[in-house]
Amino acid sequence: MTGRFKGRVAFITGGSRGIGKGVAQTLAEEGAKVAIIDINEEALVKTASELTDQGYDVFSKVVNVVESDEVETAMKEVVTKFGSLDILVNNAGVIRDNLLFKMTDSDWGQVMDVHLKGAFNAVRAAQQYMVKNKYGRIINTSSTSALGNRGQANYATAKAGLQGLTKTLSIELGKFGITTNAVAPGFIETEMTKETAERIGVPFEELVKASVETIPVGRSGKPVDIANAVAFFADEKSSFVNGQVIYVAGGPKD
Repeated sequence: MTGRFKGRVAFITGGSRGIGKGVAQTLAEEGAKVAIIDINEEALVKTASELTDQGYDVFSKVVNVVESDEVETAMKEVVTKFGSLDILVNNAGVIRDNLLFKMTDSDWGQVMDVHLKGAFNAVRAAQQYMVKNKYGRIINTSSTSALGNRGQANYATAKAGLQGLTKTLSIELGKFGITTNAVAPGFIETEMTKETAERIGVPFEELVKASVETIPVGRSGKPVDIANAVAFFADEKSSFVNGQVIYVAGGPKD
């Protein structure tokens, strides 16, 4: 197999569907061995099977990113199986949208745990392998919601937090040949946005249409659009791109 990621091993959290699945597919197509973890066992088995059927080297495991020991164990198993850990994509996420006065402690806590604690657990576990190898690519999935979005005080805060984590890791880990960057998607057609449509009580097609009307390029985003940006950051040739946040939203974001 040829490709710019031949010989590289990618570890993707929340890799069973949506953006995570798109990232796994793209990196595998370009030669990477991919490890996908997720809490959704049914979706995980399906995606792992699809990738394996295409002839790709795949590791999959049901893991709760909030539990540090589960993340550490999974990474150790990946390194044992594939020999290294070169690319980490922190993609696991949940939404618990509500206006502030309706938001519960659980709504807030769960979103913070999955996005921030989950990412922290993954980067802390991954850096030991990357530092040893003097090479690594860490890509965090933020969002345009980091700039503020009605009904998403929890999600927006978590996604903004991931940008702060990205900047800090880029400073701390850069000298070890490890870059850390973030991709901030705009409206992407995924299971999560379908859940949003259901929550606000509109058909998904209507949500897509309304969103497209505000997007300069005149279309909605697909997981592959985000995967392409992730692949850019993950590329060995992108070694001088560090601590950056790129908004992939069909138009400019502040």
